[in-house]
Amino acid sequence: MSEVLERFRNLSGKVFVGGEFRSSKASNRFDVINPATEEQLGEIADTTMTEVDDAVDQANTVKKSWARKSALERAQMLHDVADKMKRLKPLLAEALTREMGKTYKESVDEVDWSVHSIRYSAEIGRSDAGRVMGNATQGQFHYTLKQPYGVAALILPFNYPLVLLAWEAGAALAAGNAVIVKPSEYTTLSTLLFAEAFNILPDGLFQVVSGGGDVGRAMVEHKGTHVVAFTGSVPVGQLVSETCGRLMKPSLIETSGNDPFIVMPSAPVELTARAAAFSAYMNCGQICVSAERFFVHQDIHDEFIEQLAVEAKKIRIGNGLGKVDMGPMVAAKERARYENTLNRAIEQGAKVLTGGGRPGGLNTGWFVEPTVLVNCSADMEIFNHESFGPVAPITCVSSFDEAITLANRSNYGLGANIYTKDLKEAIRATEEIEAGMVWVNAPLLDNDAGPFGGTKLSGMGRQLGPEGIETFRQTKTVMIDPECEPQDFWWFPYADSEMYPDK
Repeated sequence: MSEVLERFRNLSGKVFVGGEFRSSKASNRFDVINPATEEQLGEIADTTMTEVDDAVDQANTVKKSWARKSALERAQMLHDVADKMKRLKPLLAEALTREMGKTYKESVDEVDWSVHSIRYSAEIGRSDAGRVMGNATQGQFHYTLKQPYGVAALILPFNYPLVLLAWEAGAALAAGNAVIVKPSEYTTLSTLLFAEAFNILPDGLFQVVSGGGDVGRAMVEHKGTHVVAFTGSVPVGQLVSETCGRLMKPSLIETSGNDPFIVMPSAPVELTARAAAFSAYMNCGQICVSAERFFVHQDIHDEFIEQLAVEAKKIRIGNGLGKVDMGPMVAAKERARYENTLNRAIEQGAKVLTGGGRPGGLNTGWFVEPTVLVNCSADMEIFNHESFGPVAPITCVSSFDEAITLANRSNYGLGANIYTKDLKEAIRATEEIEAGMVWVNAPLLDNDAGPFGGTKLSGMGRQLGPEGIETFRQTKTVMIDPECEPQDFWWFPYADSEMYPDK
């Protein structure tokens, strides 16, 4: 038996609380199914409210000593976490592929991204702890302190369960908080295995509880959590945001994307088609910043769609542990949702240029073909909702201005792409597209030093960069008079000369 399969068996039904893996007392369990083989890998517990309370209590106990540590000491311990992640990389990558379905190559990349993200947070956490202000009164010392909120509740999705955890937990821990994670039901066992990298931290500082929506709701509403980070669907994100607003609890909300991909006449067609295929089909299209709306200039439209179809047909589909480029969708439920979206687009007039079905010879597992849709219009439902699957719907545009107008005709605003060699078009796109991130000839890249996040229904707040750590800490203003002198310039009694003039 594979070591990963044995680990999954040992982690089934457990939570990571108080520095140890414990069997949950929950009677309600969820089966964990390999999306490529449909074999059961284990099960996860729907953590009880008592266990959630225990995790929160332990986090609140340890947070004080962690916050008191020097920034240098916290940074060093986070580097140790990153070192352990690196040692666990083959195990973690295999686990992620078996549980979530992405290719082994993409899983290895995700672990690598997690390692360098943790290292970045470790260093950014000790580079700035506030600032000294020009004083408002002579002789005084005025400055700000950056302090942790306390306990951070992180509710994570299935598509990038490790790296998104690393982004948020790394920043929260570097800022001095304790962390409790509630992973997706689809990727809980991988997350529990990932927790081994954090078990060198003080007991209770990093914890993982499993389960469904009730567990996430309990973490958001709990009086013992002080900041919430949520990544997931718009409806749930809105509920989390509403709850945090009512409780006056700071939150980071990252929800859906519906990213435009603009192709202009100056773009090299073959290269752009390769970029488009990668942007639409990576991770089986299950990426919040996947390219989901293609606006192609009429001068190169026909050539581009022909080349994109060629690129789509090249993609090797199968079990992510094999020599493939695209694995299955994460669950039967997700495939059914995606196929309904695809069928609705066809009903509304879209034409399938290539793909559109399930690949032959793969009757087991939740596989779909990479699809190119043409004859689309920007009014179709697929252009106005997140498809979250491997489809590239294309509409033809007559000008740059039309492309920008249609790109902005969306309730979402996470990322956006444009391929052009025209500098004026590139600059205008970066300024005029309504999105939190714009990629010019460089799709889907992240940079730990730059903020990640969106606008509109795509969420609020930022991850990564200096902005990312600010999500998990609050600013305190301090004013000191070292001489302890009287403040007669504005204390009682007020001077007669400052009274209302008696006429």
